[in-house]
Amino acid sequence: MSQALQELLDLLDLEQIEENIFRGQSRFAVVPRVFGGQVAADRPAHSLHAYFLRPGDAGAPIVYTVDRIRDGRSFTTRRVVAVQHGKPIFHLSASFQTYEEGLEHQEPMPSAPDPDTLPTSQARLRDYRHLAPAVVERFLEARRAVDLRYVDEPPYGRFGEPREPHSQVWFRTNGKLADDPLLHVVLATYVSDMTLLDSVLLAHGRGGWAVGDVVGASLDHAMWFHRPFRADEWLLYDQQSPSTHGGRGLGQARIYTQDGRLAVSVIQEGLVRVPREESSRPS
Repeated sequence: MSQALQELLDLLDLEQIEENIFRGQSRFAVVPRVFGGQVAADRPAHSLHAYFLRPGDAGAPIVYTVDRIRDGRSFTTRRVVAVQHGKPIFHLSASFQTYEEGLEHQEPMPSAPDPDTLPTSQARLRDYRHLAPAVVERFLEARRAVDLRYVDEPPYGRFGEPREPHSQVWFRTNGKLADDPLLHVVLATYVSDMTLLDSVLLAHGRGGWAVGDVVGASLDHAMWFHRPFRADEWLLYDQQSPSTHGGRGLGQARIYTQDGRLAVSVIQEGLVRVPREESSRPS
């Protein structure tokens, strides 16, 4: 296991400080606030629905309080609130289910090139000379633990011209993980917040936060875990945006295993605003 991956696992590991109260650490990501995927990747679930309430302080620990809503025979429900400086920054509702047999069907996996034929994030980012060196270094730092490969150019790689609101990314951890299914759910949840709003930016020819032509943040995030998967094996993250309106953009996605099994469905709404000086510029 790489040192970067071990550091990420340590970051996502929580310390229990009281009954139903846990504490986690923070670190800077691409922007100087807590990365949304970090506070969402708390517990395994068959579904989760999360709201990002306030920007987190990357220099302060996060306290998680767990409310045991229901313990049923097949389903268990939990509510989690993440708190910093006495204020909630994040709210999560998660539902857990015991395994059972049932009906089976899935949407077919879309076509995508072999991930081993695609350049790594490190290779792509080094070629983006229009990005500030500090931005490139922050991207590289945020993705040291994950091998993330775009099928096409990311929004910040080629911007200024609207494209189809569709993006594909292959990802896997940079190192093998233990067999515990919890670990793979946590890592996939963490990565799922990295690129989901790319399709929103593509529709409008925006490069995103990396180039400063939008101001935004995650507002809410929902995931449904359909089938077992491993986050240390290639997963295809197929993403699209059906709508942007009122300063909010919607991204929806499916995560497939390399052999074509639909593993996870994801939906996220994000705040996507044109910078104030641009919106007030005369036409």
